[in-house]
Amino acid sequence: MSQMSAIYSIETIDRGSSQDTMPLQLVKVFRKFHREKISYCYWKSSRCLYAVLAGEGDVDLLIASDDQHRALAILLEYDFKLFPSMADRDHPGMLSLLGYDELGGQLIHIHLHFCLIVGERLLTNYYIPWEKVILARANFHPTLQIKILDPTSEAVLLVVRACLELGRFDPDTHRAWKATTRKIALDRAELAARVDRREFCKLAAALLSDDLAEAVADAFYGEHPLEGQRQLRRRIRKHCTVFRSYNALEARMRSAWRAVLWISGNVNKYLLHAPRPWSRRAPGGGRIVAVIGVDGSGKSTLAATMRAWLGAKLDVIPIYFGTGDGRPSFVLRPFKLALPLLMRIIKNKQRRASHGKNSGQTPGALFSALLMVWAVAVALDKRKKLTAARRGANRGLIVLTDRYPQDQIVHFNDRPLLPRLTIVPNWLRQFEYSIYARARRLPPDLVIKLIITPETAAKREPQMEPAVISGRVAALQRLEFQGVRVVCVDAEQPLPEVIRAVKHEIWSLL
Repeated sequence: MSQMSAIYSIETIDRGSSQDTMPLQLVKVFRKFHREKISYCYWKSSRCLYAVLAGEGDVDLLIASDDQHRALAILLEYDFKLFPSMADRDHPGMLSLLGYDELGGQLIHIHLHFCLIVGERLLTNYYIPWEKVILARANFHPTLQIKILDPTSEAVLLVVRACLELGRFDPDTHRAWKATTRKIALDRAELAARVDRREFCKLAAALLSDDLAEAVADAFYGEHPLEGQRQLRRRIRKHCTVFRSYNALEARMRSAWRAVLWISGNVNKYLLHAPRPWSRRAPGGGRIVAVIGVDGSGKSTLAATMRAWLGAKLDVIPIYFGTGDGRPSFVLRPFKLALPLLMRIIKNKQRRASHGKNSGQTPGALFSALLMVWAVAVALDKRKKLTAARRGANRGLIVLTDRYPQDQIVHFNDRPLLPRLTIVPNWLRQFEYSIYARARRLPPDLVIKLIITPETAAKREPQMEPAVISGRVAALQRLEFQGVRVVCVDAEQPLPEVIRAVKHEIWSLL
């Protein structure tokens, strides 16, 4: 299969237009819902709806069970994609989908609920069978094309959810305790000003019981915060015992195990970067996306931006294949720490340093010996990272690499190092080349080439020689990845447009 490439410009994106505040993709989905008479509503905080639609939260939709398959088909039709949660955290009555808003550049996360499931963040243990009543009372938002809870239903649900969801044993809930309780207090104050108490009691009695209705109303309209209503919490939990998925002992054991997974997953996400899924992986298998370019083209900035964009919703591991300021493996770390001292000691260095400064000296024996050791360490580092990248993709992770090993062009980035020396044992050369041959056998799924002119590169990297810059810019154009989709992005564009173009390509790949 031949290499595919195309010069990519942001102007090729069909953005569409909409007068609504919500992303155009959601506007189309809800219009189709209305035409197909899908029974649904957004069932979380109406006060936060604008922020949610701006990408600051998840869009939680309650769908009638009879309409679940048609609703899912509509979402898939409009390029939403299924991304299930790890560790069975998602309830069987809920699906997670992601969409990409081309105009806003953010991911849209939809939780599709087919029943009302509530509980602590790591274990939603309660199924409350009120969806038919809730959906029957739903109405349209006054300015947005979306159905939401009526204020009375939202008020009753707010109290019940506070009693069932706020628990200190859940580390994720504990971590977000202040933000969650503050949000509940603001929702409660906003709803209390426009919900009639008699209507509230009437609905609470129908959904709960007559004896609980007044207690729930007193808690809602009273002055004490809902998280402090311990007696009411006990009564609500007792009333909802029959709706639990697991008994108290099993629920606590499952919650504890998921807490372990949650903690270890966060350690891996922020520190270890091991190729192990921890939150949400791609259902059809992971992908490796490589960002390449000459120095000064913005590889590291772009890779970090893509990681922040995808990492908020998906399992993403970053891999740096260079030897500069990026994160080295444990194999290379000791050599990098010792390198500054060694370079001060060595007098006769290589004829041309890797960053483009010509020393004009023939490498001495000591430098040659140390370069052999360094080349082996770098090769081992790349082999370890290539293995991690492929295993991560096999396990459903998105792997974002800054650079990628290649042996096509000797004087370009991420190439073998030993060709710089004239006298090297043949077995050592073969060992180094075997690592780069592995890179050809384990190619990325998508290569983003950042294209800039030699003049721009010289401005961004003034320490590099102009001749070296021109040579590397030309080499980048010649560099091929057989059978891989290669997208050339004009990095002379403003950074937001470069980012938008790359996001479009990555989303198309998933």
